[in-house]
Amino acid sequence: MSPLISDFKFFWEAFVTLVVITDPPGVVPVFLGMTASRPRHERNRLAWQAAVVALGVIVAFAAFGQSILAYLGVQLPSLQAAGGLLLLLVALELLTGKASEPAEHAETQANVAFVPLGTPLLAGPGAIVATMLFVQRIDSFGSGIAFAAAIGAAVVVLWLAMRFSGVVLRVLRGSGVELLTRIAGLLLSAIAVQLIVDAVRALIRAGLH
Repeated sequence: MSPLISDFKFFWEAFVTLVVITDPPGVVPVFLGMTASRPRHERNRLAWQAAVVALGVIVAFAAFGQSILAYLGVQLPSLQAAGGLLLLLVALELLTGKASEPAEHAETQANVAFVPLGTPLLAGPGAIVATMLFVQRIDSFGSGIAFAAAIGAAVVVLWLAMRFSGVVLRVLRGSGVELLTRIAGLLLSAIAVQLIVDAVRALIRAGLH
């Protein structure tokens, strides 16, 4: 496999994983619920602010996450297993519809673009763990560029979902958004199980050696 094809495959895998975890269709009803009383121009401003905050959090963990792990003495297989379990919990919330929504009265107390939209709704624990795992797999300049592009593209998708949330909700209706959220949960659960399987295999190989 040529390096270009390998980098494109890595980009696509990282992009799809981040999009599934952050769940843009599921963000739409939450975003609308928290900003329904705001003017249109203010909703647009909150959309890009939330996207920028999420990007900053994800990039920060991508840059310094490995150093933190090295300081704590945590190995990659252990991180993969813990990350898989964490992603599985997120997937179960998506599948069962038990993801909590912030209280409506809080929207007037603070800038909701920072908390809870930017984090932990968009850049939550699932996205952070997945980012750190993908950083461990970067082995060339091309794969690094591919991963950076995947992060940027995923954040753009989140921004578009919030920016045009009113249109999306009118087209899909509540039931359509709920269906897409369940599908996202199913895909995320498969990714989580694969992470756990890979971690167990790595631990077994390390034990044999």
